[in-house]
Amino acid sequence: MISKFLKYLLSEQGLSPLTVEAYGRDLRQWADYATGGGRYELRPETASLNDLRLWVASLSRQGVSPRTIRRKIQSLRGFYNYLMRIHGLADNPAAELTSPRPARSLPVYVRTEETLAMLDAEEDLSDGSFEDVRNVLILELLYSTGLRCSELIGLRDCHVDTVKHELKVVGKRNKERIVPFGFELSDMIDRYRSLRYDALGFHSEFLFVRTDGSPLYRKLVYNIVHRAMEGRVHASRMSPHVLRHSFATDMLNSGAELTSVQQLLGHSSLSTTQVYTHISFRELKQNYQLAHPRAQNKGG
Repeated sequence: MISKFLKYLLSEQGLSPLTVEAYGRDLRQWADYATGGGRYELRPETASLNDLRLWVASLSRQGVSPRTIRRKIQSLRGFYNYLMRIHGLADNPAAELTSPRPARSLPVYVRTEETLAMLDAEEDLSDGSFEDVRNVLILELLYSTGLRCSELIGLRDCHVDTVKHELKVVGKRNKERIVPFGFELSDMIDRYRSLRYDALGFHSEFLFVRTDGSPLYRKLVYNIVHRAMEGRVHASRMSPHVLRHSFATDMLNSGAELTSVQQLLGHSSLSTTQVYTHISFRELKQNYQLAHPRAQNKGG
């Protein structure tokens, strides 16, 4: 039943494969809980609101974040809406589930000078091999364009134009956007493509691949970024998404319009992008407190 629902999301609703994959993980986790680890048959029509609340409570006890729990509840609601629409289920017990409110926190980012120093250090260490050049290009592309990790992995080679200096990104809910990039990045991409062809002997469908021609996976990209950042930057997290946050923060701090950054990031709502203005203001406030004599505490 879950598999049919996931196929429905792909074919009828047009959701991206990554979104459908997330739905599948959430629902199979719930099914495992509801069936006692597979000891019983899954019967969604018999589940009550209280049954679903017990599952949500168990997630909270395991330390699952409120944001993740909210997403899992949304997956359940979507599944039961499907059962009502397609299979005639009378009601949706997940509709009355209360989603925990996630704590409002500012995105983690890296200061501009640290990011640039990290990129320069990685480029200096590159010995010109296919993998080394690829890894440096991954870092440069994430910071220069603000792509999500999933968008970088799914980036098709034909969608990267080094003449026009732009790439076409397929983001969440299969929404497409055009993202520009600079001349220096164009030269790096051309160099990488040449090394990639020498290593593989054929033209690749995806821009970034492994040495055997297969696409990258999320953990591999995370490891590349984490290894490059470790010991070089001061940040509570070191991941591809931190480079995305750094891209947005540096764009706004350099005077970019909020709506332009929204389009570059692929945010459907301007309020999602506005969180980066809080970071910019915090930077401004810290600089003021450090520099202005009347803002400093007397006596240290």
